[in-house]
Parts: sequence; C-alpha cells; structure tokens
Amino acid sequence: MNQHSFIKIICCIALVLFSSSLQYATAQSSIIAIDVLLDPGKTMMDSAKVYNALMRKNYNGAGSFSLDATHNPHISVLQCFVKAADLEKVYAAVAKVVKSEQPTNEKLTTRGFYFIPVGELGLAGITADTTSWLMRFQLKLIEAVKPFIVVGTDAAFVQNANGAPIVAGTTEYVNGFILDHSGAKFNPHVTIGLAKKVFLQDLLAKPYYKFGFKSSSVSIYQLGDFGTAQKKLWSSLKN
Repeated sequence: MNQHSFIKIICCIALVLFSSSLQYATAQSSIIAIDVLLDPGKTMMDSAKVYNALMRKNYNGAGSFSLDATHNPHISVLQCFVKAADLEKVYAAVAKVVKSEQPTNEKLTTRGFYFIPVGELGLAGITADTTSWLMRFQLKLIEAVKPFIVVGTDAAFVQNANGAPIVAGTTEYVNGFILDHSGAKFNPHVTIGLAKKVFLQDLLAKPYYKFGFKSSSVSIYQLGDFGTAQKKLWSSLKN
C-alpha cells in the first residue's frame, strides 16, 4: 500500500467517525428533558416566597436565587426524557390525565421542611403529604407518557448561559426518576431556596405549622441545570 492510499483510507475512517458523532449529537439535541409538575396556588406561593426572602437574607452569595420565572415554585410529579418530535403527543397525553383527575380540585397539606446539604449550605424545601390521589395521579402520568420516554444525555437540558456544563448527576437523576422517585418513593415537595446549613438546622428545630393548599394548574417545563424547571413548554391553563 502506497502512502497516498494509506492517507486516503485514514481520511475515510475519520469522515465516518465524524459523521457518526454528528448524527449522535443531532439525535441527542432532538431529545428534551421535561418536568411534568403541579403549579401551587397562592397559599403555597406566598409561603415559599416568604421563606425564600429569609434564606436569601441569610445567604447572600453568588449561588443564591430568588423565586422567579426560571425558579418557579412547583411540585415535580414526573421527570423524564422525550423526543422533541413527540412533544405534542406528550402534551395531549398529559392533558387527558389532567382532565380525568382534575388536580386543581385536590387539597394538599404540607408536612414540614427538609434540606439537602451542599457543603456549608443547604437546598431547602417544603414537603407535602403523599396522598393516595397524588400517587394515583403520578402513576397515570407515568402510564400516559411512558410510550414516549427515551434515554437522554446532558444535551437534553436548557444549557447554562455561561457555558458551564450541566452538573454531574443531573442526567442520571432524570433517567432514574421513575425507578427512584415514584410510588412509595415519591416525595412531593416545593424547593424554596438556598441558605446556610446552620440557619436551616435552626429552622427545622422550630415548631412547624402545617397548612392546606391547592394547585393552580399543571405545567410541563424543559429542565435546566440542577433539574430546575426552567423553560415552560405547556400549561393546562391553555387547554
């Protein structure tokens, strides 16, 4: 084999590998990480915002966040990956479940606070009782969306504006959501903010006064970094 033929073969192999990588990247960019969630009504929203303000005052660091359009208080019911081409079918499937289950009629009750330690800080939220209705609602959503669920990668999320990669573990969490966070493992909660761990430990030690609340709607968001509900794709209010 002469040098010209060898170079030609190498170039062909490189072209095939590049083509395969491009096809894989295109396929992954056509997959969307979604969150099917309950939008809490005014009672929960007001409470979440009060606690968020206290937490932001306690921890005024760069990682602090306010409850806004990209950090909207919600209860995640189902997180998964679906093809962008199937989104309309997913919306229709979720709409049927919403119509039959009427989630805005259900009264939920808070249970208490929780937080996940993040170094010297903690990501906190308000938990809600896992009712038989909530578990049935989640199961029906899983059954309705399951035909469209696929395995996803980091490319399926809303990407960070600063170019930082999606935090490690986020993709695995969504791929494993049904197995790890449904049925008896379902832990309905509303994330309310980031604060110093000592502050949150004191908060958990104080008496907690439960309250009832309702949901205003059901929405589907595209997930962003850390699994935040970042880009609204669909809402039951429009149907």
